[in-house]
Amino acid sequence: MTHTVALVTAATEVAAAPATGAIALMPLVVAIPLTSAAILLLAGRRSDRWGHLLGVATPIAGFAIALAGLIDMLGHPADGRSFTAVLFTWIPDSPGGLAVEAAMRIDPLSLSFVLLVTFVGALIHIYSIAYMAHDADRRRFFAYLNLFVAAMCLLVLADSFAVLFVGWEGVGLASYLLIGFWNRRTQYAVAAKKAFIANRIGDVGLLVAMGLMVANFGTLDFAGVFAEAGEASTGLATAIGLALLLAACGKSAQFPLQSWLGDAMAGPTPVSALIHAATMVTAGVYLVVRSLPIYVQAPTARLVVVIVGAITLVFGAVVGAAKDDMKKVLAASTMSQIGYMMLAAGLGPVGAAFAIMHLLTHGFFKAGLFLGAGSVMHAMGDQVDARRFGALRRAMPITWVTFMAGWLAILGVPPFAGFWSKDRIIEAAFVGDGAAPWVFGTVALLGAGMTAFYMSRLFFMVFQGKARWTDDAHPHEPSPLMTGPMIVLAVGSVALGWVLSATGFTGWLAPVIGPADHGDPVLHVPVITVATLVLVAAGVALAWRMYAARPVPVLPPPGGRLVRAARADLYQDAVNNELLVKPGGAVVTAAAATDTYVVDGAVRGVAWLAVAVGRVVRLVQNGYVRSYAATMVAGVIVLVAVVLAWRV
Repeated sequence: MTHTVALVTAATEVAAAPATGAIALMPLVVAIPLTSAAILLLAGRRSDRWGHLLGVATPIAGFAIALAGLIDMLGHPADGRSFTAVLFTWIPDSPGGLAVEAAMRIDPLSLSFVLLVTFVGALIHIYSIAYMAHDADRRRFFAYLNLFVAAMCLLVLADSFAVLFVGWEGVGLASYLLIGFWNRRTQYAVAAKKAFIANRIGDVGLLVAMGLMVANFGTLDFAGVFAEAGEASTGLATAIGLALLLAACGKSAQFPLQSWLGDAMAGPTPVSALIHAATMVTAGVYLVVRSLPIYVQAPTARLVVVIVGAITLVFGAVVGAAKDDMKKVLAASTMSQIGYMMLAAGLGPVGAAFAIMHLLTHGFFKAGLFLGAGSVMHAMGDQVDARRFGALRRAMPITWVTFMAGWLAILGVPPFAGFWSKDRIIEAAFVGDGAAPWVFGTVALLGAGMTAFYMSRLFFMVFQGKARWTDDAHPHEPSPLMTGPMIVLAVGSVALGWVLSATGFTGWLAPVIGPADHGDPVLHVPVITVATLVLVAAGVALAWRMYAARPVPVLPPPGGRLVRAARADLYQDAVNNELLVKPGGAVVTAAAATDTYVVDGAVRGVAWLAVAVGRVVRLVQNGYVRSYAATMVAGVIVLVAVVLAWRV
């Protein structure tokens, strides 16, 4: 109960001051890349020579502004680090009382995200100069990257759910454009459409949540909604919390809306690094953490968040253990790691700070892993089948070392970054009463061992063992424009976790999400740490035995039923086809039939009736005098007959 009170207090009583100094410049973090994207798209081919340079400059400028804002914010007391920059009135005060300001909230949570997005985004932009050097549409690619960065920064800087929704949809649009960048290939265009549709399903949840807020709270501003949420009924808070979770599942590829993530690898590899590390997939975690005051009032919704995270972290690990496509293994890994973050976010203040901490460390080591995969693809003629690699450590030593740093970080090997963040999530999962901490703690613990196996499997298949290259492959290190960002991310993979832990990152977030202190886990912390490291060591040893000590067959063996299911993404597409696509198709077919036979049929029936009446009338109105005379005589006869009959 202490955590609940602290969280509500942090969300409702700490007033946001008007932004001043360097903090007042934060709207430029959105404006600069947005302007650059517009210039590159409108200038067209005229900007081909310099467009990529402008594209790279924008996230660098954004990071410089965010860094200045961080220095400025550190000069304020902890309870005075929430600021608001009002840009203009978007929706004036209406008769119903709803008014929306286009405003930005700059606080420790949003600033942490902006620093991650701009810094990692800048490295990915620099990497893309060389990676996309021979693409005729490189300028357009950088325009889309800039649009993505602008939308993500707007999403996390929003001061209301209305402004957040604009950034939310902007990220969805930019991801569609980037995933389908090479849309001349049908499968790439289909992958972009799949991601777009899956995210639109999730967006329904955000719209429903916003509708409930307007109907019951009369506002969409964070401050107003969170203040009202403290007095809301449990049922209302649960409904809003579940609707927000649906939105988060779509954007962060969580169960059951995770099917699009693997196919999103169709885009250029820098896109995969940007989407899967620092931006899009983290938006769902941000939404849940930002909305914690609502979840505090809704224990059921919070429990569902934990369950979804637990299912997804296992789901991603199982799929990743059976994939041979290097990028799809990393995609499954992202799904699993975001599952860890969602599980932690559902624990409330106990785990939310650790979720954000793991999100930041993950942004570095996962971006490094994806850029390392891009380096391998660049050297191996765009091949992605790990069974066709092996022994690349000799030909690509820089890529090998930087990839190793990311591998050890995601495994949580001390002192690498993941050890300081993921292990704290596992520890937090073991806190609580009853059976829940044993269940969720055990799942998180086993997930660490599974992660160690499938990531070690990938590392050994790509860099260790004997060469299994095709004749046209000539592995070599890429240019410094690609290796430079990889080295920087590798340094972050090694040191960032310790830096965040040593500088009190959880305390930095406390004014926004509440204190991260928690009770004692049901297992002693040293026991949890030792058990985690033992499982990690077991996973690495098993992967070494299967994929390094033994020859790796170029063609994958058939495998058992579970292996075949994992290779097919646990039949998620088949399930979606049966539960969503076919029923949806039946509804569309029925609607089309209704339109054709009922709506259009009624219209055609009226027209047919008019034509039939016209034909009958035309027989009478034929223009012949003798016909009219005969008609008059017939009428007189009928009248006489009627009169005579009446008189009789």
